[in-house]
Amino acid sequence: MLTDSMTQSALRKHHLFDRLPQPLFQEICCLAIRRRLEVGGVLFHQGDAADRFYLLLDGRITLTRVLPEGQEKLVEVISSGQSFAEALVFSGTRYYPVTASALKPSSLISIDAGHYRHLLEEQPKTCLELLGHLSARLHQRLNEIDTLALGNASRRVARYLCQEQEARNGIIQLSAPKRLIATQLGIQPETFSRILHRLIDDGLIAMERRVIRVLDQPRLANYHD
Repeated sequence: MLTDSMTQSALRKHHLFDRLPQPLFQEICCLAIRRRLEVGGVLFHQGDAADRFYLLLDGRITLTRVLPEGQEKLVEVISSGQSFAEALVFSGTRYYPVTASALKPSSLISIDAGHYRHLLEEQPKTCLELLGHLSARLHQRLNEIDTLALGNASRRVARYLCQEQEARNGIIQLSAPKRLIATQLGIQPETFSRILHRLIDDGLIAMERRVIRVLDQPRLANYHD
């Protein structure tokens, strides 16, 4: 049960809950659970029963998937204020398709998925608004697929950097270890590092540890080797 007013307020501001009538929102809070994960802690494993979804209050969560050939692939990095696994509420998926683990110490709210779905069945207007949000998420996924469809590894990295810097004034904070970002792009970690160094040598980016600054966005957008 969520009794802390600040935690309730953070949940209330999220688009999944801001349109719910107050009595229904209080029902959600009665069944919600506050969770805390330290670095490396696992929230759920790929294949676990998918009965809850989450809102990240602070920290960072990685969603990874083990492919049939045994390779671990980064699917998404969740930042503060983002929800995840909520699509399972609508899809009827019984098991989590990914593993969620803490990249940084993280605080989360865990919500009963079945109860939330039942409440939405009585709120058609809210359902339509959520469909709009899920459509935006789908558009983001299609952009990621476009990036992976680019056959050249250098073009994949350049496209990824351009996408990451759009809302950050040219500054990119790598959100996950390089090896995981490489798997997200479908390339080897050493290839990812080699391409980053090539972009530095060509004057397109500057890099200090995990922070990348884009120096020439037009050239980076059209980069190929």
